[in-house]
Amino acid sequence: MLKPGEIALGFDPANTPDAGIVFIGHMETPWSKGHCPKNPREARERGGTFIAWIAEPYRAGLIGLEAGMTVILLYWMGRAARDVLVQTPASKPAPTGVFALRSPARPNPVALAITQIRAIDAKAGRIEVDASDAFNGTPLVDIKPWLPKIDTLHDGE
Repeated sequence: MLKPGEIALGFDPANTPDAGIVFIGHMETPWSKGHCPKNPREARERGGTFIAWIAEPYRAGLIGLEAGMTVILLYWMGRAARDVLVQTPASKPAPTGVFALRSPARPNPVALAITQIRAIDAKAGRIEVDASDAFNGTPLVDIKPWLPKIDTLHDGE
């Protein structure tokens, strides 16, 4: 159901796939519908155990990751609406386009979290991270290292 000021596409992007995405694993978190933080910062504040489980065929890709590293987790928020383009979040004074928001409701519900590895067992495919705002069982799409020389727009900002 759309709120006043919201705009929908008129079709569900899930029914018009352009490419395939392979899930490399899943997230294990304390979160479920109605009990989930809105972002990783809030997840950090609330605390808990957050594990990225990597499926066996993809575990060799963990070589080079280690505890203390900052990584970007990309995950699939598949329960979110995919046809809403303009939303009216409580945090904004007016309706706002989905590409100006971090809402999971978007044509491709890919979410990201910049998080730090607390512990890693590559053989078991277990990566403990410091936070995640994903529901328990959320499919994991990718992991990328956060590289300050590349991922920081301006020095000191």
